[in-house]
Amino acid sequence: MRALLILLVVVAIALIAGDRVAVGMAQNEIARQIAADYKLPHQPAVTIDGFPFLTQAVDGTYQNIDIRIGDWTDPDISVNDLDVKLTGVSAPLGDVVNKRTANLTADTAIATARVPYDTVQRYAPAGVESISDSPEGLRVAGTFPVAGIPVPATVFVTVAPTDDGIVVTPVSVQAAAGGPTVSLAAVSESLTFTIPLEKLPLGARVTAIQPAANGLHVTAEAHAVRFSDLA
Repeated sequence: MRALLILLVVVAIALIAGDRVAVGMAQNEIARQIAADYKLPHQPAVTIDGFPFLTQAVDGTYQNIDIRIGDWTDPDISVNDLDVKLTGVSAPLGDVVNKRTANLTADTAIATARVPYDTVQRYAPAGVESISDSPEGLRVAGTFPVAGIPVPATVFVTVAPTDDGIVVTPVSVQAAAGGPTVSLAAVSESLTFTIPLEKLPLGARVTAIQPAANGLHVTAEAHAVRFSDLA
């Protein structure tokens, strides 16, 4: 009986070790392919949730796959702390082994990332000196033209996703101490601008934006993702 128990333990350890080796190889291949498709300077960290992995691989379905990309740049903008969670992934084993992407799909891709305020400021009009979060809201400080005269002021703005990216819209103005009063209408047109973040990797489009101390935290989503359309 003791020998049988030892044998069972050895077999269990071997199966677990083999499962972990297989999941490591799969995670590395996914990371390699994403780095190649998006020309990343380094491979992302990929985690395939669920145990055992081999039963998922044989079935060709995975509940969750997490991809930590970190810094990401496209021709128009750079973001930090980019993470992507795939849910409901369908990847038939034969297609994975032969690197065929036509039948690889995911129900959803949810991405989160941070757009630093110095990146936001690059798309702001001339005269903007700083952009920061505050208890009163997102504030833009600078000197703005009013009837052709530069006037210092603080403008509170909102941010919202659009088809073109993130639109910044003034909602109120606070005049500088001792300075002239500035109306919202006077700065509204000149201080409405767009940050060109139309979508993130895996086709995810921005759906929500939350200002924070270190930048704009964005969430993006994609549905019915087909991997063959992403490269």
